[in-house]
Amino acid sequence: MAASSQADSALASFMEWFTARNPGEPEFTQAVSEVAEVVVPYIAAHPEKGYAEAKILERLTEPDRVFMFRVPWMDDQGVFQVNRGYRVQINNAIGPYKGGLRFHPTVNLSVLKFLAFEQIFKNSLTTLPLGAGKGGADFDPKGKSDAEVMRFCQSFMTELCKHIGFVTDVPAGDIGVGAREIGYLFGQYKRIRGHFTGVLTGKSLQYGGSLIRPEATGYGNVYFSREAIQHVDRSLEGAVCSVSGSGNVAQYTIEKLNELGAKVVTVSDSSGFVHDPEGIDKARLAFIMALKNERRGRIKEYADEFGASFHEGQKPWGIACDYAYPSATQNEIDEDDARALIENGCKGIFEGANMPCTHAAIGLFQGAELLYAPGKASNAGGVATSGLEMSQNKLGLQWTREEVDQKLTAIMRDIHQKCVEHGSTDGSVDYVKGANIAGFEKVAQAMMSQGLV
Repeated sequence: MAASSQADSALASFMEWFTARNPGEPEFTQAVSEVAEVVVPYIAAHPEKGYAEAKILERLTEPDRVFMFRVPWMDDQGVFQVNRGYRVQINNAIGPYKGGLRFHPTVNLSVLKFLAFEQIFKNSLTTLPLGAGKGGADFDPKGKSDAEVMRFCQSFMTELCKHIGFVTDVPAGDIGVGAREIGYLFGQYKRIRGHFTGVLTGKSLQYGGSLIRPEATGYGNVYFSREAIQHVDRSLEGAVCSVSGSGNVAQYTIEKLNELGAKVVTVSDSSGFVHDPEGIDKARLAFIMALKNERRGRIKEYADEFGASFHEGQKPWGIACDYAYPSATQNEIDEDDARALIENGCKGIFEGANMPCTHAAIGLFQGAELLYAPGKASNAGGVATSGLEMSQNKLGLQWTREEVDQKLTAIMRDIHQKCVEHGSTDGSVDYVKGANIAGFEKVAQAMMSQGLV
């Protein structure tokens, strides 16, 4: 049997096993399928490594453990509410479990297992000693008072604190979990455990946080994109860029793109998107930050304030751009969106969110030979800087903004180089292949060295 046929057979066999084992989990299946399409042929091509016999990929897709728990809390009207909390600890072969907490109505086990699985490869790529996990709850902080959010976070941490620790599992923020939520969670952990440790990252500077941490995911994505664009002898200077989302990742993606001379013309939230042909400059970005971080308003207010066009219920991918930075949520770019981007002359897509492109969209980007960087590589700056925050906590000091930014820039450059090393073919770079193989190799070798783990 030809090598390609053997690989196809092995892939089909693996996915049949996986889907039977994880029914009704579409997001997790999508994430695993996209990795398996690259990693299974790689394993088949390197029998000397012993990864197939050791069932490394099967072990990577089975979490070490999953915690699911009730989160009771009381709203401002004195009514009892109940949500469901989770923590997925998927792999700690190279370090303590590390990954964010997401508070959003769409949170379920499939979403968190997909995010935890992606985190394995992302954390491996950072070069830092970080395992992988993910958690959260089907709680929606939108529309809640600070007191309601505090009571929820305290109830959530009362259970979660049994399963995390500075050398065990170090959560961070994600969608719906910003500085406010991290503060309430940290305060409750400290209150219960009675000691002050860096058990959470994304903390405020006053109690152990790191400079550049809020900016890190957005900045890191732009740093990675700069490396990829320069690799094909282009520049971000003067480029027109589309960004989706308007939260932390989108905000700092816009800020860094502006600093590097690009022009960002879109921003969005769940209600629709804004198109501003003049560009979202520093002053307009400040309005977005105040709108979203302080007033927690809707992005339509930007259009009303600056005379830009607002497109209710739509996504920004029909707007012509040189580079796209999807920074909202999973599967926000589907096949039709991908076609629109390609037809409008887009040259590259760099994922700020986790798995924002569907499998079909990725296939179109690769077929059109666009630069396409998966989130496990391009948005790894957030968890990388969380790792730097952990290092500062261990050392009991705080690095300067310049020091952290230099380390982040170097990490993103190193991640890009790993993608080039493992993904280059005939002068072009397949960033999906490069990121998946580079991330897999480090974890697989660690697992092989540690025996039956």
